[in-house]
Amino acid sequence: MSRPLALQLYSLREALAHDFEATVRAVAAIGYAGVETAGFPEGVSAAAAKALFDELGLTVCSAHAPLPLGDAAATTLAQLHALECERLICAWLPPETYATLDSTYRAIDKLNEAAAVCAGQGLRLGVHNHWFEFEPLADTGRRPYDIWLERLDPHIFFELDAYWAKVGGVEPLEALRRLGPRVELLHVKDGPADGTQSPMTAVGTGALDYTTIIPAATAAKWLIVEIDRCATDMLTAVEASQRYLVGKGLGHGHA
Repeated sequence: MSRPLALQLYSLREALAHDFEATVRAVAAIGYAGVETAGFPEGVSAAAAKALFDELGLTVCSAHAPLPLGDAAATTLAQLHALECERLICAWLPPETYATLDSTYRAIDKLNEAAAVCAGQGLRLGVHNHWFEFEPLADTGRRPYDIWLERLDPHIFFELDAYWAKVGGVEPLEALRRLGPRVELLHVKDGPADGTQSPMTAVGTGALDYTTIIPAATAAKWLIVEIDRCATDMLTAVEASQRYLVGKGLGHGHA
């Protein structure tokens, strides 16, 4: 089953900072069905961005933003409402957050607190992973993502980054099996996945086999291409990734 394709705009952060409108128009011209935001350049409001996305037929499938706690709460909630987006993604908690079992418990308590705030605002919280949530904890040998399953509010969904799971030592198919129907969004990136700082590559040209990974992500509503860094031109890699996924029948763009 083909799923709609979105682009995590963080991939094009440098181009967006230089010319936001032209870059978003290029994303739409490539054929992406939606975008996932990660904040906006100076001078670009969430409301203005949403108007441009609407003009171009780009759905805002989700938004990376700070947790709606403390001083960040009002800004984050206003941004999500301006984008008319119900999915708020916690994109990053520092690696030391998952250094021990106790720190992992504290991180989960924070996520559960944020999920309750989201629920009161008509929003839903998702968690995006990097490699360290899939690496064994030094004090127990358990992996934080397994503890997520035990202690996170069951309404919190997962945005599984298949690439980072593999870098962390867990095969994406195993991660999908464990996380099951809570994987509502799938981050699709490629590269050597060897734990080094080697540049990532266009999807379909690296170590991950998305012809098996994507069909296994049966609950995923969106496939979201994200390339953190790349040795080639980023817009070229973003376009090649979309073409590969569409060509393989794994995802589709806008009509």
